[in-house]
Amino acid sequence: MINHQFITNYYITHRDELLTYVSTRLGGRAEAEDVVQNVFLRLLTSTKLITETTLPALAYTTARHMICDFYRRRIYANDYEHYIREVCSEELSADSVYSIREITEQLERGLARLPENCREVYRLHIYDGMKVSEISDFLGENYKSVEYRLGTARKAMRQYLRAI
Repeated sequence: MINHQFITNYYITHRDELLTYVSTRLGGRAEAEDVVQNVFLRLLTSTKLITETTLPALAYTTARHMICDFYRRRIYANDYEHYIREVCSEELSADSVYSIREITEQLERGLARLPENCREVYRLHIYDGMKVSEISDFLGENYKSVEYRLGTARKAMRQYLRAI
């Protein structure tokens, strides 16, 4: 069982030391404070056996992993931001971007073209987020039948949306 008291005592006495370690690697005090707080939060919520002997090494190892995670997330965010800027460059105008309302209207028009049994399965899958097995149980129908109707509805919706 984890003794939260010695983790708390370690936090009180070694927080600044760990904060210095993290801030030199991140280059910013605000990010470092977040990482240090998350390190101790993770230690307090851990289900693993933590002793006073293993606590210092575990704190620094956890901090090092969180620093790596920080940089990994930053790389993905930068890549995504670069991609968005590239996609939303001069090629696209404000008129060419659909609003959520317009997309929903197009989806509803496509759904109206489907047979009733396929439409019901597709709605449960898209709007309610149900899996085929859940839809099968909900409707009380055969799994393969529901799977087939969902596939048919997807195919028809793809064809309809491509035509738009």
